[in-house]
Amino acid sequence: MPILSEITLYPIKSCGGISLQEATLTVTGLMSGQIYDREWMVVDGAGVCLTQRDHPRMALITPSLKASTLELRAPGMLRLEIPLDLPDPYLAPTLTTQVWDDTVLAYDCDDLTAAWFTQAIGVPCRLARFHANAERAVSEKWTNGVAATTMFSDGYPMLVAGAASLDDLNDKLRRAGRDAIPMNRFRPNLVVAGIEAFEEDYVESFQLGDALLKPVKPCSRCPMPSVDQATGQFGPDPLDIMQSYRAKAELDGALCFGMNAILVAGEGQQVRVGEEIVVTLAF
Repeated sequence: MPILSEITLYPIKSCGGISLQEATLTVTGLMSGQIYDREWMVVDGAGVCLTQRDHPRMALITPSLKASTLELRAPGMLRLEIPLDLPDPYLAPTLTTQVWDDTVLAYDCDDLTAAWFTQAIGVPCRLARFHANAERAVSEKWTNGVAATTMFSDGYPMLVAGAASLDDLNDKLRRAGRDAIPMNRFRPNLVVAGIEAFEEDYVESFQLGDALLKPVKPCSRCPMPSVDQATGQFGPDPLDIMQSYRAKAELDGALCFGMNAILVAGEGQQVRVGEEIVVTLAF
């Protein structure tokens, strides 16, 4: 029987994640303690998002949820605590951010926070928080016209991957004389055990209780899976192994791992590690 084997929330885009035993499903992504997945994003002076693709040290910024703050740690840095309460949407400083092709209104976090991130990453930058009055729609090209929104994710509210898919890739890496890699290289929100390798590619829906997740688009992979999330350094890149069997013609040959998904029913439902999932295939 398929089960939910891992849940990971990423409060800050391209920084470390928080492993959870339970989380809430929302239309914009996972939520825990009123904090949403990719609710924050690091930006340069022009408001453009920074990611591990160019700044692998971002992996070493590790968050944890406290009662009223998001606590951040990074090597050689004093811890930083960011208040969880939302700023006043009409009085708080704002900035315009750019996440790929989308322009998004955000709260501008303070100069102390900007200085902390600048030192941790090594380039001038600021921290932005998704604004209460902002809305970022996903591309309906892949959702078949179903409207959906997200925050600062790459494009869709949630990423789902199969545990067996990683096992399959690691088997190929070992046979090539390479070390196995952990699932955090691919940064999924939800990991499903008990399905075949890459079966998630062909799933019509994942049902968890009354909630229904619909996979809509294969997740194309840039060099980020080569970043060791424990060291913040580029390591062996699995994409050369994936080249032989993970190219998707519908994405112009892009190498894919995991499926971007939207929530079509069950807003606000809690999901827990170990719970059973009803998997419906698309054929």
